[in-house]
Amino acid sequence: MLRADQRSKAIFATEADLCRAFISQLPPEWTAYPETGFDILLVRAADQYQIGIEAKLTLNAKVVEQIAEPRYADAEGPDFRAVLIPYGCTSGLMAVCRHLGVTVIQQRDREMYLAARQPYPDWPSHIDRNVKKFAPDLPKIEDSYWGSMDTWFDLAPSKRCTVPAYVPDVPAGRPSPMTLSEWKIKAIKLCIILERRGFVTRMDFRHLDLDHRRWMPSSAGWLQAGETRGQYVAGWYARDLKAQHPKNYAEIDADYETWAPKAGDEA
Repeated sequence: MLRADQRSKAIFATEADLCRAFISQLPPEWTAYPETGFDILLVRAADQYQIGIEAKLTLNAKVVEQIAEPRYADAEGPDFRAVLIPYGCTSGLMAVCRHLGVTVIQQRDREMYLAARQPYPDWPSHIDRNVKKFAPDLPKIEDSYWGSMDTWFDLAPSKRCTVPAYVPDVPAGRPSPMTLSEWKIKAIKLCIILERRGFVTRMDFRHLDLDHRRWMPSSAGWLQAGETRGQYVAGWYARDLKAQHPKNYAEIDADYETWAPKAGDEA
């Protein structure tokens, strides 16, 4: 029979599977931003408190190094830092995490959850309320964690992590992840202008505060000269950002009137 840590790693084949299970069970007051500075950045709607989470299939030195606070006191960061691992995949580094102010979240898979909920057939169904799919519970808004030496450690960063205007439509925990950066959002906006109008000009780049140089025919060739002087159309190597971020592309397009250049600005 496999030990708990071995079976957990077998159930969660990848960090992405582990992250997907965790995100699917979040309380409604928390929003998950995948691949936003961390594997997962959680933001609490009521007060914008943040939890930065790195996921690994076992608690090891690499993930502790990834999640530890930087040594610069003025660096931006989340209010809480945590490591997400499968249930039972702990190690002697638990004590190290506590000293670093890092919480260790243990995630059960469906089979382990059901086994914990009903170890024998006549266990009343209401006992389900006392069985958690991940532990510990996330910080509660009514509780203070400042000065805590228990489960969650309020690090009171000088500046919280910058959160994108849209929740990234990318999976969390994958190697070499695709991210929704500030540059990517601006680039999507330019592609939407091009799609709607049929061309873009340098004024569009200026409006979006986007560097035009890598888009030009003489560089990456994402754009090429149109029939009218000063207008650029899609090039041979145009970026297909709609395919990369279909949900975010549609969301940004729906907000077109709030960010688009005004009539005549393309001149």
